[in-house]
Amino acid sequence: MQQNMFEGGDPIRQFFQWNETVWSDLQKASLGDNPVTQALSRVNAEDLNTFYEVVASNPVRLLDMQMQWWQGQLAICQNSMVRALDRSAESVIADPPGDRRFQHQSWKEDPNFDFLRQSYLHFASSLMQTLEVVEGLPDPVRQRLIFFFRQTINALSPSNFIWSNPELLHRTLEEKGANLVKGIRLFQEDLANSANLLKIRMTRQSAFELGKDLATTPGEVVFRNDVFELIQYGASTEQVHQTPLLVIPPFINKFYILDLREQNSLVRWLRDQGHTVFLMSWRNPGREQASIGFQDLINAGTMEAIRVIERITGEKEVNAIGYCIGGTLLASTMALYAARRMKPRVKSATFLTTLLDFTQPGEVGVFINEPVVSAMEQMNDAQGYFDGRQMAVTFSLLRENSLYWNYYIDNYLKGEEPADFDILYWNSDSTNLSATCASFLLRDLYLDNKLSKGEVKVGNFGVDLSRVQTPSYFLSTRDDHIALWDATFKGSKLLGGDTTLVLGESGHVAGVVNPPTKNKYGYWLSDAGFESPEQWLASARRESGSWWPHWQQWVAPHLGKQVAARAIGNAECPGLMPAPGRYVQQTLPIAE
Repeated sequence: MQQNMFEGGDPIRQFFQWNETVWSDLQKASLGDNPVTQALSRVNAEDLNTFYEVVASNPVRLLDMQMQWWQGQLAICQNSMVRALDRSAESVIADPPGDRRFQHQSWKEDPNFDFLRQSYLHFASSLMQTLEVVEGLPDPVRQRLIFFFRQTINALSPSNFIWSNPELLHRTLEEKGANLVKGIRLFQEDLANSANLLKIRMTRQSAFELGKDLATTPGEVVFRNDVFELIQYGASTEQVHQTPLLVIPPFINKFYILDLREQNSLVRWLRDQGHTVFLMSWRNPGREQASIGFQDLINAGTMEAIRVIERITGEKEVNAIGYCIGGTLLASTMALYAARRMKPRVKSATFLTTLLDFTQPGEVGVFINEPVVSAMEQMNDAQGYFDGRQMAVTFSLLRENSLYWNYYIDNYLKGEEPADFDILYWNSDSTNLSATCASFLLRDLYLDNKLSKGEVKVGNFGVDLSRVQTPSYFLSTRDDHIALWDATFKGSKLLGGDTTLVLGESGHVAGVVNPPTKNKYGYWLSDAGFESPEQWLASARRESGSWWPHWQQWVAPHLGKQVAARAIGNAECPGLMPAPGRYVQQTLPIAE
């Protein structure tokens, strides 16, 4: 019955059978035929079979959706005939909010391309609605199918092909194909710089130079081991706060997202508020660092950084800021101090878009299942690390129309190099993750959610977040698709101590890198505990401007007295080289 139900008929019927083959072919073209591709294909096939079984038990629902598609397509045909006679007539299908693929005037003014645009958008929405309304489909299966179908639909958009994109047709004719010649050159360069996935450039790689255009806040590397470099930034005020500040960036990215240009550098702003700022710059691991694990990032990472800061400043405590997975590391470090019955070394803890409970991993969760995780572990073990270029493309595909296919069109089909943009330059500057650490991140944190269950161990000590009594500040962002804001707030309940929750506007990066001088995004505050997104937002008040000054007010009670500005390093920990240091400059693992 399942086979007959999906044979022939309208495009919606055909897509469900066709998708499995198309998605498999697209994967092999971009990923190659490897264990991860094979695992994704198996999961996709199993999910489709589950969908077929559910639909077979209630075919009326599918027939109803198919009838709605036919009626909508008939309306488009009628509209197309009317618009051929009267160009002032409005289309029946409008572009979705925020969709910039069909902005060229020919998509609306030319009846043929308008018919193509409307038909494509109607088909896409009908298909996605079919997945959303079918009853009895397990939620993880539904979410994976929605993601993979969305990827296929958007990959096959008429805007992505010369012969079905009027703007590309006009340009190719005008330039006599010169745009395609330029595009082929850019494609070949990108392909040579990619790993298993095609990594499309988002900005010119020659646009910026670290230490000259980005990461320019004055400072020096005062410590280096096989895991990280510690940078101390020079004071810009005569008096500084007694308690130093440690910034822990995510170990899956390079640190300078927090020290971009002078006008949007959080590091520079923190220094100007009188903080003695120390920052960890993680090593870009290669095969030699394959065995470095999460516990090494704690013992030889965050804990070592705090020990070095004490040797330089004489202060036994720090205020700490952890960004994204760097915040997860910070929370685990504090829990380990508690497990060892040591005096807390973190006076206040700030968590920027940080997950502690991984039950809601965001859209990246479509890749988090046993077959795919096992396949990724197999590949990582073979090469000794998880290639950061592959990670960067994976995150770009979570917003495929604005972070992947638009650059595919502009770079390879229009032959245009992208504009210079500091955040996108950082986004393209990938860093690897050791095989051991990648396995912990994927399996122990995302797949098994062991941290929230108190099942993570560092040596002989269990990591129990509830034993952390340090005051904490959680900054999440409303449009974050990597660390969902309600998931990050939910994780805050795992910690003891007082917690302040702040919800910023925008997303995972722009909502954090939000300098006060731009006054671009606001934020929400509420003294209510978090029970649900609806409950918390209903009690919150919106504040205009950046969250940075609010944080400075919050941390004030933990700053200690004013002391004379500190010199960088000392005889025990002398400056090794100017900031931004060596590790952040690594494009490939350096040979020792």
